[in-house]
Amino acid sequence: MVENRPLLRLVTHLVLILGIVIIAIPIWLMLVAASHDGLRMLQVPTPLLLGGRFWENFVEALFGTGLEGTATAPVWLMLVNSLIMALSIAVGKIAISLLSAFAIVYFRFPFRMLCFWMIFVTLMLPVEVRIIPTFEVVANLGMLNSYAGLSIPLIASATATFLFRQVFMTVPGELVESARIDGAGPMRFFLDFLIPLSRTNIAALFVILFIYGWNQYLWPLIITTDQDKYTIVMSIKQMLEVAEQTPQWNVIMMTALLGMLPPVFVVVVMQKLFVKGLVESEK
Repeated sequence: MVENRPLLRLVTHLVLILGIVIIAIPIWLMLVAASHDGLRMLQVPTPLLLGGRFWENFVEALFGTGLEGTATAPVWLMLVNSLIMALSIAVGKIAISLLSAFAIVYFRFPFRMLCFWMIFVTLMLPVEVRIIPTFEVVANLGMLNSYAGLSIPLIASATATFLFRQVFMTVPGELVESARIDGAGPMRFFLDFLIPLSRTNIAALFVILFIYGWNQYLWPLIITTDQDKYTIVMSIKQMLEVAEQTPQWNVIMMTALLGMLPPVFVVVVMQKLFVKGLVESEK
């Protein structure tokens, strides 16, 4: 039985409120900056209340031709590029990890566990470590400045393979035997049994992997030189590097606000499945 300790509850709530304030203040300042004109954001003191140019800045940032003085694409196009990249990475990682975990758990072939541990060891090799050979392979295959080049090198996932393997190992053997007696082949068992049983885990991983793909900065920066393939995250940094000009903070902050909305939308829409997929231990 959990004891009711008013002091502990008060301290817990104070810590939570402090954490919310620390997170909320930068977001509020970004929202305020996105609602003022560029000249007001250069004046002291910095405004702390919303201005009256939010809609104008929204239209200028989203439907403009790019920030003046910077080599960036229109924001709507960068959002589309980031969305395609994030969805490709999330869906690709989940599909490949499901199939690889299915093969490792339910098929018996030579060096099966060796293959699994080779996949698992790649956790120690992040993109930054293998970026030079990966770039060379992508360049030799002619995938620079393409959606394939943005997403395919980041699709393989040892973490997702490991998690799905653990999920599949909790499936009772009686279920496998029952499916075999009913005449279900391996792929029928995979599609009709394992996929529905893994629904919450797939949802949780989708949220994590979508945000992972959306937040990629270094890889798109290296392989894209065409403005039409720029992503929103890498372009926000480039907006600050205005040659011999003062940064247009109102447009930059509006762009940052627009770049934050898709991940927030995915988390809000899938929050129930996301939490359930993280805490669910039994099928």
